[in-house]
Amino acid sequence: MTTRATTTAIGRIPIRNLQPTQPEGPWPSKAYVGEVVPFSATIFREGHDLIGAQLELTDPNGVKRTIKLSETARGSDTWRAEVRLDIQGTWTYRIRSFADDWATWLHAAEIKTAAGVDSELMCQIGVELLDRALGSRGAKKSGVLSDTRSVLADTSIPATERVHAAHSDAVTEALGAQRPISLVTLSSKQQVRVERRLAGYGAWYEFFPRSEGATVGADGTIVSGNFRTAVARLADISASGFDVLYLPPIHPIGEVNRKGPNNTLVTQPGDPGSPWAIGSRHGGHDVIHPDLGTLDDFAAFVAAARDLNIEIALDLALQCAPDHPWVTSHPEWFTTLPDGTIAYAENPPKKYQDIYPLNFDNDPQGLREAVLDIVELWISRGITVFRVDNPHTKPVEFWEWLIGTVNTAHPEVIFLAEAFTRPPMMHALAAVGFQQSYTYFTWRNKKWELGDYLTELSHETSAFFRPNFFVNTPDILTEYLQFGGVPAYKIRAALAATGSPTWGMYTGYELIENVARPGSEENIDNEKYEYKIRDFDAALADGTSIAPYISRLNQIRRDNPALQQLRNVSVQWSDDDAILVFSKHIAAEHTDDGRENGIIVVANTDPHSTRETTIHLDMSFFGLTNNTEFRVVDLISGDEWTWSNDNFVRVDAFTHPVHILQVQYPESRTA
Repeated sequence: MTTRATTTAIGRIPIRNLQPTQPEGPWPSKAYVGEVVPFSATIFREGHDLIGAQLELTDPNGVKRTIKLSETARGSDTWRAEVRLDIQGTWTYRIRSFADDWATWLHAAEIKTAAGVDSELMCQIGVELLDRALGSRGAKKSGVLSDTRSVLADTSIPATERVHAAHSDAVTEALGAQRPISLVTLSSKQQVRVERRLAGYGAWYEFFPRSEGATVGADGTIVSGNFRTAVARLADISASGFDVLYLPPIHPIGEVNRKGPNNTLVTQPGDPGSPWAIGSRHGGHDVIHPDLGTLDDFAAFVAAARDLNIEIALDLALQCAPDHPWVTSHPEWFTTLPDGTIAYAENPPKKYQDIYPLNFDNDPQGLREAVLDIVELWISRGITVFRVDNPHTKPVEFWEWLIGTVNTAHPEVIFLAEAFTRPPMMHALAAVGFQQSYTYFTWRNKKWELGDYLTELSHETSAFFRPNFFVNTPDILTEYLQFGGVPAYKIRAALAATGSPTWGMYTGYELIENVARPGSEENIDNEKYEYKIRDFDAALADGTSIAPYISRLNQIRRDNPALQQLRNVSVQWSDDDAILVFSKHIAAEHTDDGRENGIIVVANTDPHSTRETTIHLDMSFFGLTNNTEFRVVDLISGDEWTWSNDNFVRVDAFTHPVHILQVQYPESRTA
């Protein structure tokens, strides 16, 4: 006798391609507090009967909601609803599909009674469906439904009129949850981990504390700045609209093989070395460089930042200088070569003689616990954000363990991956826990590649990969910035600030520091290896600083909730190969003030020219019909225009390289 399966995996009404989900693995998808998340699935059935779908959503407090899903386009089989998630924690959801018996009957009854086919039979079926609704468990007694049943059963009334009576909005509203359905199918349960808002929305600024307040001594040597002197910069950073201040490593710097200016192997007295060469006779990852001050100084600095609503991000660089205490206390945590020496960090042909990489395989448990102790120590000192240096050179398994362990005890802690590497590694790091990641944005400069990348990040990977658009770093000064002048710096800042809800910049960007070390993509006289004394006030006074422009960008982000979202990008079309156009929109029901918000960004990606062209908008993205006229306001210049589907633009890279346009919605419109 043949044994036959009694259950199937596909379900009676198939539900496939659930979103949001991770591509694979046991990890939940991600969101952040206030993020509008599209929930969707591919749902279909055999034949022509109509179906329906609902999202069953449970928040971290156990409160359940049922939300109607709508088909994105007739016959698309894609069902979707957008939900703003406002509670931190783990949400669960599943999709419920069903045969919509009432809608199927209405559709067939209208056609058949109009054609005089099976008219009485169709009315009889309608009566039976209303009897199901009126007799269902928990059904509210409804005069509307009872009256409609009586009409359908009255053979003295023409069938077309009886069916028409059943097609009213009043009947649809009265049916509510008692709408006659059948063949209910449930998807698997999925999870969405909602993290705090800063995990997905914020503006980052990076500076070296040793340069802030540094002075030139009487003998010409530079005296290091410290946490006490660096406090003076916090007010400007806050006023410029930044939420996070990221500090390169603040620990003792190795004295053995210390690097000199421009990464040379020769140092002179007073050369501070690279902060990423961590550890010396003064201690390792758990202490502060003596030039920067004491733990009390650090605590005062962190407190002063918090008073200005700035969080401090600390660099977590898991590597050691040759004179780090671990080298002697735990030699098993490093790689010993056949000649008995310890392997330096390398990125062939580059060699970092001032750094030993850690080996995570010789004593994985011991090294894990040591790193966890370091992270817990800095959390106890007020740090809730870590920028992780080169996480792709450590096992992904380690990061899954570390971030999972830390976030279980401290769900507020955020980890940013500085991983400029292959996409599979970047995506895996995000999948196992990193809240944010640096991206390839820095090297995406052409219209077409920017458009493709924005689409990828906002739609294809947004369920798990959260981009942070840094415009520069101490290591990255692209050719675009080197040769594009002030327009290039404005263009890149505007694109970063509007294209991603999280963006950042390294100090000096506002001063247009664009001279590179020959043959490289990094600043000459790199701050990694020496002090930088900058006069921000003088640059403001003589007009060479774009700090006011940066401040304006951050204010625009705060004023426009559409720019605080990741998954709402729509790349539009222009007739010019250098004019990038993209839009962001958020519906009124998802904003705090109950007003919808739409932004159109028009950017000249060529910093050397003025461009004139026509751009073409998908009006449905804004809930507008074709040829509707509406006003746009340029939030940079204050100019206003009346727009519609097709619009002429002139974008002068030298005066106004990016238009950030706020849509002024008509009071009366039809979507």
